[in-house]
Amino acid sequence: MFELLSTDPDSQARRGRLTLPHGVVETPAFMPVGTQGTVKACSPGELEAVGAQMILGNTYHLNLRPGLDVIRSFGSLHRFSRWQRPILTDSGGFQVFSLAKLRKVKEEGVHFQSHLDGSKCFIGPETSMEIQSVLGSDIAMLFDECPPWPCGEAEAEKSLDLTMRWALRCKEWIAKHDPKTDTGARQHHFGIVQGSGYARLRERAAKELAAMDFDGYAVGGVSVGEPEEEMMRAIEHSIPHLPAHKPRYAMGLGTPPQILEMIARGIDMFDCVLPTRLARHGTAYTSDGPIHIKSKRFEFDHSPLDPDCIHPLTADFSRSYIRHLHRAGEILGLRLICLHNLHFYQSLVRNAREALEAGVFAAYRAAFLSRYTASKITPPS
Repeated sequence: MFELLSTDPDSQARRGRLTLPHGVVETPAFMPVGTQGTVKACSPGELEAVGAQMILGNTYHLNLRPGLDVIRSFGSLHRFSRWQRPILTDSGGFQVFSLAKLRKVKEEGVHFQSHLDGSKCFIGPETSMEIQSVLGSDIAMLFDECPPWPCGEAEAEKSLDLTMRWALRCKEWIAKHDPKTDTGARQHHFGIVQGSGYARLRERAAKELAAMDFDGYAVGGVSVGEPEEEMMRAIEHSIPHLPAHKPRYAMGLGTPPQILEMIARGIDMFDCVLPTRLARHGTAYTSDGPIHIKSKRFEFDHSPLDPDCIHPLTADFSRSYIRHLHRAGEILGLRLICLHNLHFYQSLVRNAREALEAGVFAAYRAAFLSRYTASKITPPS
């Protein structure tokens, strides 16, 4: 499934190729987040046009709405959403963290109170795997518990014990049911390394999951409120104990500098809501750092959002015009910034791939970070 094409002599960065039932994904790769079966404000054709190779869907949300009966009637999430390239589905484990006030964690799984209407719903390891088999994603994530930050070591270990028991139950369900995608090819499965900020627990999780021999591995429990240095340490404590011949995925990350730093630490895949979330607030990514398009300084600005990162879908529109659209509440303004931001992220990882192929990743990383971080503007969270 994963072919390692080259490595960087100055870091742990890798250039790879992931072959999945719905197509090939060149790594390092960034996956736009399509929680509800759609990436905010973008059609499938537009996503392909800006360079997206794979998108992410969510087990918890799609199970609630539209529900499995609807997805099953179409045959897969691919056919329902008309996105024909690869899809990765999160297992619902992140909602164990994000919906903490609406759930109870038990040995059998998690009992949720729906955030939509308060109705009861349950997801356990077997349930999550079954839902994802109906969705027909190319990559299905194992069900896990994502602990909060900060988290005491005893609490983190108790949570990890549960995640490891759930991983074994997921593996048993997969072996019994052998889930397939709508292409007839088998679905792939990634384990998730947890352990909060504790090196001992991260090492243990990585080694135990590697011994279970999944198709790939993710580092979870990052970007849950911890300082950036803690985030980086979680990656550093996990990566050395994962098999080098399988893909590695950092879940829910991150800003452009964070992505480059994690590529340097050996991560192959990323997803993050920031490109579309910040677009809705009028923030556009540029080579010189993020800009707030609502600022008055762009009122008469005839230049594109980023003169050094232009895409045909957004090239004809000035900062001035997009500012006007955003201030007027016009949907086109939101769409243009979404498309631009997604293109910016795809350009970031594409340039990283090219730099790795050319043996100049260190220079690319340094030049990008120097220019990008020179800006003192900080986007809203």
